[in-house]
Amino acid sequence: MLTISDRSARGERPDSSGPALAERLATLGYAVETAIVPDEKQAIARAVRDAAPGHVLVVTTGGTGMGPRDVTPQALRRVVDYEVPGFGEAMRTDGRASTPFAILSRSFGAVLGRTLVLALPGSPRGALESLEAVAGVLDHAVEMLETPIHARPTS
Repeated sequence: MLTISDRSARGERPDSSGPALAERLATLGYAVETAIVPDEKQAIARAVRDAAPGHVLVVTTGGTGMGPRDVTPQALRRVVDYEVPGFGEAMRTDGRASTPFAILSRSFGAVLGRTLVLALPGSPRGALESLEAVAGVLDHAVEMLETPIHARPTS
């Protein structure tokens, strides 16, 4: 569970999205570790790249909006192997039930090695709603990445 926030990383604002998501992920059966990094492409990319080998799922919160410091999608696209469009589509579709602004989110899902990476909004409500939009498929997605029959050919 990686919170991306300049202010939280500097200790100026408590992280509310990260703990809320960590709690929900725990109820879904995932062991959760947490960290906070600033809205810096290199820091985000490094944190996700370092976490992926030891985890089946890496979830980020923050930096998916349209602001100049919202760089999570750009950072993640530097390190992931491929995107899975259905994750972002589901998050935005379900989010529109709460707010028309959900279409402005750049949340998405992707794969790095055998790790599923989810980039969620930074607001606690948006983050939890986005996680709920995809919670029903997480176990299957993770299982597909872990199963050798789904592994990519080596040649």
